[in-house]
Amino acid sequence: MAKVPGFGEFGASFVSPPPHKRPIERAAPQGFHRLNVRVSLLPVMLLTEPALEVVSKRILSMSLVNELIEAGIHFGQRRSNWNPKMAPYIQGVKNQIHIIDIRETIKGLLLAKKFISKTVSEGKDVLFVGTKRQARSAIETHCTACQMPYITERWLGGLLTNFRTVRDRLKRLEELEALVEGGGMKSYSKKMESQLTRERKKIFRNLNGVRSMTKLPSALVVVDVNREMNAVREAKNLGIPTICLIDTDGDPDFSDIPIPGNDDSMRSIDLIIRELTASVQDGKTQRQTSAPSGAAEGPTDSSDAPSPRRRSVRSRFRVDEVGGGLTDGAPMESAGAAPSAPTATDPA
Repeated sequence: MAKVPGFGEFGASFVSPPPHKRPIERAAPQGFHRLNVRVSLLPVMLLTEPALEVVSKRILSMSLVNELIEAGIHFGQRRSNWNPKMAPYIQGVKNQIHIIDIRETIKGLLLAKKFISKTVSEGKDVLFVGTKRQARSAIETHCTACQMPYITERWLGGLLTNFRTVRDRLKRLEELEALVEGGGMKSYSKKMESQLTRERKKIFRNLNGVRSMTKLPSALVVVDVNREMNAVREAKNLGIPTICLIDTDGDPDFSDIPIPGNDDSMRSIDLIIRELTASVQDGKTQRQTSAPSGAAEGPTDSSDAPSPRRRSVRSRFRVDEVGGGLTDGAPMESAGAAPSAPTATDPA
């Protein structure tokens, strides 16, 4: 064995192994430097396909953790301004500021993504709510891309509990827009034209994000529980699940799936909304792939035929248009049929 001269001022020396016993150096796959893995001693099991899939998922999760930390999602409120119910999600205090446990954030985020993906795959909608200035741009951008309803201007009282009136206001918005496009606005006076223009702008500003929402949503994503308390209370009254980004001054009891994190940072809000809307896209993909497979199978036998429509008790006892009698669910005789012979008890 050849001796290699020492290096540095310490004069240390080491003996290099022979060439046939040196470890084989392999090129490191992308992302392995984040896992602190010695590439020269990679085991053979990592080369199998299931193991590579596990490692790739771990790489993605580690990159997500790094992005969350860089976005400052672990910074909470000041120590004097906190909710004691958030104690399980707080890791410690630094410079009088609470530090949120990033493991709880990842746990809540992954659970919310799984729930949203399952909900959207069933053909249901998710409503995103964030009226604070830091959340408006992110919600509008990502929700428009995934075609999901959103509220970013102001939460109107009764948006969920009085949804029929909201749909009437959206019909009014369509009427005003048709009036503007058709040129009928010029037939009104200047005062009336100004009033209609203000009405159209107001409805468009408050309800433009929910124009495609023809029914109540199946889930609600909320940024800052304290600010959107009216929306959370309405969803709770209707039994709609809520997914909330909660800071250390919020109440996690109002959220079914809490995501503890900084709700004042634009980068952290954008990152959370981006991940949740990505799960929406995954749910839509699952919905599209499952629809053709179900249509290709088709009905196999008569048992797969849809069951007859159930009628209410009042509809079963209705007046027959021909004979004027009451039908109790049994078929009536046709008008052209010969009348039966009178019996002894029948009047003459």
